[in-house]
Amino acid sequence: MDSEIDDQQGGGVWDRTPTYLKVIAGALIAAIALLGAYALVFHDGKSGVPTRAEATRTKAPTTTTLPPTTTTLAPTTTLAPKAAPLAPITTTTAPPPPTPPSGSGPQTAIHYAANGNLSGSTYLPGTDGFNLADVSSNSATAALPTGARGLEYIGSCAGATSSFQSTIQSFIGDPKVFGFYLMDEPDPSSCSAANLKAESDWIHANDPGTYTFIIEEDLSSSNHPTYQGGYNPANSDIDLYGLDPYPCRSENPASAPCAYSWLGLAVTAAENAGIPLADIVPVYDAFGGGSWVDDGGGSYQLPTAAEESEILSTWGSLVPTPVFDYAYSWGTQRGDQPLSGSPSLQSVFLAHNG
Repeated sequence: MDSEIDDQQGGGVWDRTPTYLKVIAGALIAAIALLGAYALVFHDGKSGVPTRAEATRTKAPTTTTLPPTTTTLAPTTTLAPKAAPLAPITTTTAPPPPTPPSGSGPQTAIHYAANGNLSGSTYLPGTDGFNLADVSSNSATAALPTGARGLEYIGSCAGATSSFQSTIQSFIGDPKVFGFYLMDEPDPSSCSAANLKAESDWIHANDPGTYTFIIEEDLSSSNHPTYQGGYNPANSDIDLYGLDPYPCRSENPASAPCAYSWLGLAVTAAENAGIPLADIVPVYDAFGGGSWVDDGGGSYQLPTAAEESEILSTWGSLVPTPVFDYAYSWGTQRGDQPLSGSPSLQSVFLAHNG
């Protein structure tokens, strides 16, 4: 009952309270409630709602992922290693070339002198440096001293007949045989190129490594030579061709007894006729007198030592490196003065042949 009375009494007081006080009281109550809510949200005394500026500052940074940049490096150039320092240059003065011996001419190691080479078993031209002998038999070839070989004189233009084959066969395999002297100045009107070709071909097939050789006949004159219509490698298969324009003649003026220019004319004519320079064998004038008659109607004259030296020198300028060279003649044939009887010419050839 007491409680009930108190409630009734309290209720009467609020009712008796003026309206404006009720409004104030309500506002206070609402304010208190708002403050309580605020206290729950703002624990550090700052507003829980950030200002625009703060929002901007605290905004998470925008991460921009750029595509990886690809840098292409220029290829690296590998430099060559530096060259080693050059050695100091030493200047050496070369000694002057030796003076050519008297009679110097074409350079070859093989020297031939025709006719009268043997006295018994003694090879006579060997004393003057000739090492290619004029022989035509197996016994003469076998008698040659060490270092000498034979150029076998055949003198045939009948072709590769059975007789020819039998002759050549006797020399096959002999290390002392250098080659075969098929003909001396054959005449194309009576000795066909076809026959010489048959002979040369048979030798090449059966005794390879040996040479075939002829002396080419001048079909005109020494001062206007021609070998056209004669023999060359194309029509004869011969290996080597001797040219013999002997320049020392009785009909030449006394002031110029040897026409050295004829040697050059002969070489040019041979080349024009299809004979290569490498196939030319120079034949040196080393005889005189006797019953020989030259193409000018005069006689051949034995050169002096000085003239022989000039002959060799001229040939050296024309055919510098022949397979072999040829001196005509060691021995006599027609009562002429040969090389074997001229000590002065022998000295020239000894110097040339070395």
